[in-house]
Amino acid sequence: MSGLNWTPADWELDFSFIRASGPGGQNVNKVSSAVHLRFDIRRSTLPAPVKARLLNLADQRVTQDGVIIIKAQESRSQEQNRLDAVARLIAMAEAAAHVPKTRRATKPTYGSQLRRLEGKAQRSGIKAGRGKVID
Repeated sequence: MSGLNWTPADWELDFSFIRASGPGGQNVNKVSSAVHLRFDIRRSTLPAPVKARLLNLADQRVTQDGVIIIKAQESRSQEQNRLDAVARLIAMAEAAAHVPKTRRATKPTYGSQLRRLEGKAQRSGIKAGRGKVID
């Protein structure tokens, strides 16, 4: 399930528009162009494994209640910020849909063990040679 082909439904997304911080002149004080996107993971139409991985993320955008909050304020356009927030949500869900391969422990080969020990012995000899000379 590496390729998640998912777009959120309109009822799943809750937008609120706020005034953006940062530069923008007089416009920043008048226009609420920044977007807060709230997305409830538990009520969503995402597959159960993806929901579980999203809920277990160590991400500051995911609240204790299982709500993702994304703030978008790059553009001066409210619509562009809205699209950016949805795109970031989809990217986050796609990243959570990726199942990492399970790591299987392997033993080092006999030859690599011997080479390691020979290297250690050689290094030990070099260091032993640095001691005081006894006559």
